[in-house]
Amino acid sequence: MSTGAAEQLTGYLQAAHELDVRLYRRVAGTTTPALDGPFRALSTAANFSRLSMAAAAALAVFGGPRGRRAAVSGLAAVAVTSATANLGLKLFSRRPRPERELHGVLVTRGVPMPTSTSFPSGHTAAAVAFADGVRHEWPGAGPLLYAVAGLVGYSRVHTGVHYPGDVLAGAALGFGVAELTNQAASRLRTHTEKGAPR
Repeated sequence: MSTGAAEQLTGYLQAAHELDVRLYRRVAGTTTPALDGPFRALSTAANFSRLSMAAAAALAVFGGPRGRRAAVSGLAAVAVTSATANLGLKLFSRRPRPERELHGVLVTRGVPMPTSTSFPSGHTAAAVAFADGVRHEWPGAGPLLYAVAGLVGYSRVHTGVHYPGDVLAGAALGFGVAELTNQAASRLRTHTEKGAPR
């Protein structure tokens, strides 16, 4: 990459970061005492994809064969996405977590600050991946799970542990990896069915 191109890229990244900080401060500066507790609880509940696992259990128990397929599809997408985010992108990302005190995030919103890098949001990536994996097998369940994933993503900004850009990147990652996982599973299923004795 030429020096000029590198400087241009650096300029774009700096402008994106500055916009991210402004949006982060806007959220931090919005007084929402009635929402602080629920968003803190939601953000905590999404740790280690516990919300997705609980939803998968409900689908498997109450959804019949289709629910079990949807649960497996969703959890497979979560597994691949989480590995991609936490064992891949986060290891190479140098973006530090936001400084909550500096930007005025209320203490009452706080959840423990993770020790990993900030980019991308693994919580958001996993939640979106689960929603897309389930949608692949059970389209009707998709809108509700996408809505939950959106709330999880916002909760990470509301509690001050991610910039909005981290959440958007996590959502894109979760959707993209889930789509690839869904396609691979479909091809494997088709190959297996073709090879099965009749």
